[in-house]
Amino acid sequence: MKAIMLMFDSLNKHMLSAYGCDETITPNFQRLKKKTVRFNNFYVGSMPCMPARREIHTGRYNFLHRSWSPLEPFDDSMPEILKKHGIHTHLVTDHKHYWRDGGATYHSRYNTYEFIRGQEGDAWKGVVDKPEYRYESGEPEEIKQRRITSRTQHQINVQFMQNEEDHHLARTINSGLEFIHTNQAADNWFLQLECFDPHEPFFVPEKYLKMYGIDDPATFDGWPPYYFVTEDDARKSVIQKYYKALLTMVDEYVGRVLDYMDKYDLWKDTMLIVNTDHGFLLGEHDWWGKNIMPLYNEVACIPFFIWHPECGGAGESRDALAQTIDIPATLLDFFGLDKPADMQGVSLKPAIASDTQVREYALFGYHGCHINITDGRYVYMRAPVERDIDELYEYTLMPTRINRRFTPGELQGLTLHPGFSFTKGCPVMKIPAESVMTRVADRFGHRLYDLVSSAKQECQCRDMSVAKRLLASMEQGMRASDAPEELWDRYGLTDPQTPLLGLDPSLVPEFSDSAPDVRYGLLCLQQHLENSGQGDVVSRLQASETSAWSRDDLWQFVLDEVPAEQHQAVFYKMALEMRLN
Repeated sequence: MKAIMLMFDSLNKHMLSAYGCDETITPNFQRLKKKTVRFNNFYVGSMPCMPARREIHTGRYNFLHRSWSPLEPFDDSMPEILKKHGIHTHLVTDHKHYWRDGGATYHSRYNTYEFIRGQEGDAWKGVVDKPEYRYESGEPEEIKQRRITSRTQHQINVQFMQNEEDHHLARTINSGLEFIHTNQAADNWFLQLECFDPHEPFFVPEKYLKMYGIDDPATFDGWPPYYFVTEDDARKSVIQKYYKALLTMVDEYVGRVLDYMDKYDLWKDTMLIVNTDHGFLLGEHDWWGKNIMPLYNEVACIPFFIWHPECGGAGESRDALAQTIDIPATLLDFFGLDKPADMQGVSLKPAIASDTQVREYALFGYHGCHINITDGRYVYMRAPVERDIDELYEYTLMPTRINRRFTPGELQGLTLHPGFSFTKGCPVMKIPAESVMTRVADRFGHRLYDLVSSAKQECQCRDMSVAKRLLASMEQGMRASDAPEELWDRYGLTDPQTPLLGLDPSLVPEFSDSAPDVRYGLLCLQQHLENSGQGDVVSRLQASETSAWSRDDLWQFVLDEVPAEQHQAVFYKMALEMRLN
């Protein structure tokens, strides 16, 4: 038995013709659709990049306990389990996070591995006189400087990739094809062929850009902002076309893998998985990227194709709910191995064979932000309630972040925690957590979406019975994951008075005549004031002539009536709500 997992990063399924998109040129994804089983309700788990990859190794959620993380000493690793049972595991990737501090324990779980250099801001080619890159944003200085460094290094790297065959995507796929060619007649191997594209920067050869009407490659630098859409429609279209062009290039190389599947008749004995870690917002919901906004389905519901030679089903689709934590259990099952006791994921074989339900719900989220749950039809998002940041912790024996070690200052507040059900008797460090994403983490409120009545999640659902049912399942999932005890208070789960859903404009008559954007800003402000015990200010707000208010009137009310130390948080919350609803 053999298996190939062809993985991409930031692959938005809504941009694939195999999922009904007619705006992109992706004939090989169409070809893939005809050769495999396509899942329609496949969800992320732990977000973003390395948390998702940790799930692909361990088959369990990690976002409740940890943010970005290496594999821990107590983690079970699917590739390592295969390796220990005589199955050769090989990793080919240009995903630069594997050789940064926050991903350094992954590659050595495989028998062999190849790194393809030059992606994103990979510290690859050394040029002393660096080009200047200006990047202005309202982000913390650490984040801003990291992005400047990454973009400057990218400008250096691309000088060494002038031709398509030098492009990191081409080199990655070709290295994977070399492994397939060398070992196609052998048995018992697993190839993880993993490409960073179509993740930004959207570095695309000119021929693919021309397919979308872009004649000058310098029209856009390839870096979409992780922020509100502030661009006009013309500029927004240009950014989207760069992603589409890169997606078409990805499609070309998907075709080359399929060619090798055909050439060596691997369909008879080889499992093929084509997947991604998460999607990417391209202006939907007025956002670019991921990380800050709620986990809408453009990011959370991801493409997943699988060929299981024992199950067949080529060209068919499945509606059974599944997610990333199910991938390792499926691979272990394919090779005839039992999954570890701590693995929460389940084998997808019954779903592949006959669309049999394998799970009732899927949890997903970022550490410290919304905890999300779906049953395939509804998505419930549970926001933190207003609490101090020191009520969130990282639990780890590997104190590194995405690109650095924890600082001595961060570690001075650590205590030793006795450990969790999955740490195999090991105590772990309990470290106070803080990040850009978790500051003012209650800003989006609790949300419920019915994917039947609002497939694009444009209108929130107000069915309290559904919210209550999903919240009960969420609590059950948290208990099954041995979630840290402080999360129950952080998400208002210990207080029966915490509302199930955020405010609804239609339920507040005094705001009903305001412009829609101002109405949401008013509601957000009222929610903040009520949560922080400023009832007197709420009364003055409700007594105002809100139907004639503009944004400027709203800002001025905050300046006049809300304590100055709260202004930054309140303005941020209102700005988010006024763009998102």
